[in-house]
Amino acid sequence: MEQKKKLRIIPLGGLGEIGKNMTLFEYGQDIIIVDMGLQFPEEDMPGIDYIIPNIEYLRGKEKNIKGVFITHGHYDHIGAIPHLMPKLGNPPMFASALSAGIIKKRQEDYPNKTININVVNYDSKINLGTFKVEFFHVNHNIPGVLGMVIHTPEGIVVHTGDFKFDHSPVADKPADIGRIAQIGTKNILALMSDSTAAEVPGYSVSENEIQKVLDDIFIKAEGRVIVATFSSLISRIQQIITISEKYGRKVAIDGYSMRNNVEIASELGYLKVKKGTLIKTDQIKNFPDNKVSLMCTGAQGEEKAVLMRIVNKEHRFVNIKKGDSVIFSSSVVPGNERTVQNLKDQLYRQQAHVVHYKMMDVHAGGHGQVEDLKMMINLIKPKYFIPVHGNYYMLKMHADIAETVGVPQSNSLVGSNGQVIELTADSATLTKEKVPANHVMVDGLGVGDVGNVVLRDRQQMSEDGMFTVIVIIDGKTGKVLGQPDIISRGFIYMKGSPELIRETKRRVVEIANKTAAPENDVNWAYVKDNIRDQIGQFLFDKTQRRPMVLPVVIEV
Repeated sequence: MEQKKKLRIIPLGGLGEIGKNMTLFEYGQDIIIVDMGLQFPEEDMPGIDYIIPNIEYLRGKEKNIKGVFITHGHYDHIGAIPHLMPKLGNPPMFASALSAGIIKKRQEDYPNKTININVVNYDSKINLGTFKVEFFHVNHNIPGVLGMVIHTPEGIVVHTGDFKFDHSPVADKPADIGRIAQIGTKNILALMSDSTAAEVPGYSVSENEIQKVLDDIFIKAEGRVIVATFSSLISRIQQIITISEKYGRKVAIDGYSMRNNVEIASELGYLKVKKGTLIKTDQIKNFPDNKVSLMCTGAQGEEKAVLMRIVNKEHRFVNIKKGDSVIFSSSVVPGNERTVQNLKDQLYRQQAHVVHYKMMDVHAGGHGQVEDLKMMINLIKPKYFIPVHGNYYMLKMHADIAETVGVPQSNSLVGSNGQVIELTADSATLTKEKVPANHVMVDGLGVGDVGNVVLRDRQQMSEDGMFTVIVIIDGKTGKVLGQPDIISRGFIYMKGSPELIRETKRRVVEIANKTAAPENDVNWAYVKDNIRDQIGQFLFDKTQRRPMVLPVVIEV
């Protein structure tokens, strides 16, 4: 007897974390994917550029993948595309015009990795195997966001993507509440909804409100206005351009990704700029300070970003000077607090006037707050509720919010990455089945070759340093020739610890002479292991620190 098919929803990223969003929808032999994002590394991941989802579950199922749908153009939703799409056989991809433009521009950095991308709009209907996908318009802090209506044989699943309700947005139209309400009349099986701001009470701040605050800052600014924000925050870039034009200021855009996004958004009509407003950064010096604005990257204190280079006096054309107003127009990403605070300290020391989002509303989050989340649930009226996009406590709080508007706790499925959710027309189960969903780390050109062992080595080196022992051994006699050489990096200052170095060398000779003796039928790996283990223990006993000990044994 054939087992009844079920709709399987498998999150590979975005649950229990911020970023790395990727979700599979599987029914029989058909699979579609929503988003393919990256996550930026934690502080305990030295050297890692970013993290991408694990696609081990899809190995051998590449031909089943009917298509990939992108909700919007932020890197936590598109960043893994160059790495994963070739491995998945390059299935067709569907995205809005702006998202597609950003994806194509980034793909230029990966010239041998072509993608098959199709532009869709809010009226599009895509049929792929047993799935039919439609779209609806929501607001975020980038235009072109697609909410998704996924028709399956078991019922309709709605995926909000990142969203908020903004009734007076900038460079965008208000969310299509009428269309969302109409979707909600179709007996929705499940709603998957953005949980990032589930802990923030009230309604989202409108971009229009922020425009008034920014206008006030510009009126009072005596010199240049420097605005640091995310490169993809098109609405903020439009606001600064509009206000600058109002007060006769020229605008320079600096930062590779920001310049690219401005170019794409302008070509697609999302940005409205008067002729002559935009100037290059090397032209800033040609205008009075009170007639210039600079939009740049670096609001998170990123080491190589434009604002950090300006503050460190490494920028070719701009230095901070008295009278400059510097606006941090983004909330601080968790983990960056200390770096951003140091950056502000430096700006104040250089006599700039600093404005950040806690002082006044100069940043509107792109994610719906509690009242927005309630409104989405009330409009869609789902039978089952699946909170997504957020740390575990955010998902749980979102489930609690759903309960206040009529979704029983038993109908909310708070899952984790890799955990399979099974849906039928009349049931929803958070199964015990787990698929691989551990971190895949990208470091330079390497994808996945830095695993937990390498990461642990890097952590150890960053905490207690490295201690290299070089010893030359006579292959015939098994005796050490001369004195061993010691190299210490990040462990001890060698000239300040002569006794410890002398004793270490003596012990190395002792260990090597004993284990490399000819009668022992010398195993050089065994000699190295003995030096590593015994010297490691000796150094710990003496210092209570455990550096990475690297023995180099040279046989002559």
